Amino acid sequence: MSFNEVLEAVDHLSLTEQESLIEISRRWLAEKRQAELVKDVQEARKEFRLGVAEESTVDDIMAEMMEKRPSYLRQ
Repeated sequence: MSFNEVLEAVDHLSLTEQESLIEISRRWLAEKRQAELVKDVQEARKEFRLGVAEESTVDDIMAEMMEKRPSYLRQ
């Protein structure tokens, strides 16, 4: 099913169903972001243990995090 077909199908849902879909989608996204964060932390710890972690400042880390955010959350 293409993205456009999904959008058309969603358009045929009731408002209540659309709201439920939005809530479910938000939960899915939050879970995926959390899983990605866990993976990143695990990789960082492994790099630290192996002595290959790069030093960086808080500003560098924050800039990298801002780049990884979805475009619709960027200001």
